Amino acid sequence: MNLILLLNDDFTSETTVRLSGRRLEHIRTVHRVEPGDELVAGLLGGGIGRGRVTRLSHEEVELEVTLDRNPPPPLPLTLVVALPRPKVLARVLAAVASMGVKRIFLINSWRVEKSYWATPRLDPLDIRENLILGLEQSCDTVLPQVETRRFFRRFVEDELDGIAAGSSRLVAHPPATVACPRAVADPVTLAIGPEGGFIDEEIDSLVRCGFTPIHLGSRILRVETVIPYLIGRITG
Repeated sequence: MNLILLLNDDFTSETTVRLSGRRLEHIRTVHRVEPGDELVAGLLGGGIGRGRVTRLSHEEVELEVTLDRNPPPPLPLTLVVALPRPKVLARVLAAVASMGVKRIFLINSWRVEKSYWATPRLDPLDIRENLILGLEQSCDTVLPQVETRRFFRRFVEDELDGIAAGSSRLVAHPPATVACPRAVADPVTLAIGPEGGFIDEEIDSLVRCGFTPIHLGSRILRVETVIPYLIGRITG
């Protein structure tokens, strides 16, 4: 982790925290600090700064913390993605959190296996854990908002227009004739389908909602590859 992410419960005073468990193990075995060393630290939902090690043992580490700057700005992009396979979902959540995406909708699609909706990976605590891994990687402190929608048509017809208001609307679709734009100046709502893509009827629904189908060329990419690729290209 590039950032030691702190929780309110970690504080024993206004400027002192005590950590154990996973964060302690990482500090001891990866950072290999000694008392007096400093680490990058940030409060979940708050500022970023430094944490100076004042005491270190096998049971806990104590840091004197100064938080004096804001986290990096969020990406002006809302991600709408068909629910991936459970193992892929964990990687996707960590990746998009590290890139600064702050609003994510996991939706159903004809090609999404029904069993995916029963995965423990959708437990709020599991989602939070993967988002935190992304924040720690990118030195961010603001958790993305993740919402699930089990009914594609209801979501597109009743909610998506309001969600995408004021943004450019793009949907990844390999057969599209329009190439993915680069460095879009406006906020973006980006829709990405499951393995195999959205079916034609779903694309038609998204087009009626104002989405433009786009492609990335002749290569067919996995979901966990195409998501960061598209986000980087659109916002870079």
